[in-house]
Amino acid sequence: MTSPLPPAPKFGVPVPLTPAPRVLTVLATRRSTSAVTLTSTGPSPAEIDTLIRLATRVPDHGKLAPWRFIVLEGDGKAAFAARLEALAAARGDQTAVAKLAKLKIPPLAVAVISTPRPSAIPPWEQQLSAGAVCTTLLYAALAMGYGGNWITDWYAYDDGARAILGLTDTEQVAGFILIGTPREPPLERERPDAAGLVTRWAP
Repeated sequence: MTSPLPPAPKFGVPVPLTPAPRVLTVLATRRSTSAVTLTSTGPSPAEIDTLIRLATRVPDHGKLAPWRFIVLEGDGKAAFAARLEALAAARGDQTAVAKLAKLKIPPLAVAVISTPRPSAIPPWEQQLSAGAVCTTLLYAALAMGYGGNWITDWYAYDDGARAILGLTDTEQVAGFILIGTPREPPLERERPDAAGLVTRWAP
């Protein structure tokens, strides 16, 4: 459980920028946790509210809030997974059924839904903002001491699954953020060589 957070700043109030070395440490060791190792307990209702509050503090060109959240937990998540399983089983797709383990096992899943608004802001930028929401939600969960994993899988794109989730034709699943208490710490994986990915532009 995380320590109490300060209240959200009021609109127009200066927000001081202060060094936060602990945040850098968290980022330097950040590691997603395998979804099938995430068990109870998950975040409390108050913690879920906090996670979503933090996730909305992302860059958002035009202040459009082009995203929304669907919280899946308890009986609701079990019913959602059961309907997805029935959908896949009716098609004889056992591979899709097996992939539902990632969704079934963790105690909490938050679906981040990209909801582009009619605007001069390009849809791509609005989708990027939804991706930033996923990242921030994942990082906030890890900072609370939970394990987390960002997945999409077939039920993020399948028309039948999207209908079960209640998406409109213009919405997309940016990600399912799976959260719980890990049974074991995740192992570090190979990371890219950052230096090899950087160029410096010069005239």
